Amino acid sequence: MNVDINSKIGWIGTGVMGSSMCGNIMTAGYKVSVYNRTKNKALELIERGAVWKNSPREVAISSDVIFTILGYPSDVREVYFSEEGIFSGLNKTSFLVDMTTTEPSLAVEIYNRAKDSGSISIDAPVSGGDIGAKQGMLSIMVGGDKEAVDLMMPLFERMGRNIIYQGKAGSGQHTKMCNQIAVAGVMISVCEALLYANKAGLDVETVLSSITKGAATSWTLENLAPRIVKRDFEPGFYVEHFVKDLKIALEESKKMGIKLHGLELAYKLYEYLQKLGHGRSGTQALILALEKL
Repeated sequence: MNVDINSKIGWIGTGVMGSSMCGNIMTAGYKVSVYNRTKNKALELIERGAVWKNSPREVAISSDVIFTILGYPSDVREVYFSEEGIFSGLNKTSFLVDMTTTEPSLAVEIYNRAKDSGSISIDAPVSGGDIGAKQGMLSIMVGGDKEAVDLMMPLFERMGRNIIYQGKAGSGQHTKMCNQIAVAGVMISVCEALLYANKAGLDVETVLSSITKGAATSWTLENLAPRIVKRDFEPGFYVEHFVKDLKIALEESKKMGIKLHGLELAYKLYEYLQKLGHGRSGTQALILALEKL
């Protein structure tokens, strides 16, 4: 099957990032069917012309390509494998693209089930937060069959700019774990740098104008540090989802027999932040935990 402008797209998951990503697909002219557990989070897309479906099964029946971007592995499992899930209504020639950050083993399970049914599955988690999603500038880490990934490129290019094939099924998810491990460490250092600058009596915004242009520069420093300075903790990516990601990364590292001390520290700090009641805040809210320690 070729993927072109006439392909019918199904989209499941219209949260902070999913809504913008789906919107970019619609802006490109594709016809989209949409489902979300909470319908009102899909209303903006429906008003733009997306067709509402009452279940993942209904989306699957009417779609050539089905994208999912959900919260937790349990959500992914329910959307794909339940009685009203995708596999209950899947067309044999359909493409499945899960963009949730989830367990690599689950990505492989979906791939194998899709292959048995005659369809194709790709794991393609993303990085870039709400800003990258809105601007269509996400980094997309892709696992699955290379031929299938190549066919998906016209759609991936509507959502991202750094689209890299990582290897067999599950490889996209493993790569996202690498991303989250790196992000967690950087976020700790950014927050501690801001705490230091404030305690030293410096103008923090002036400090940022220097260190964002030197060796310390990073996406987190450039995009999230200014939010921290303004005490803006609105989510580009939820703390509770980041805790989930770091837990997956810890579990995977243990399976491989490696001990990642920095990752363990980050997990404990974010778990503490969640216990403080900031699970639905953005990851930059980590500074609130560090200020209390």
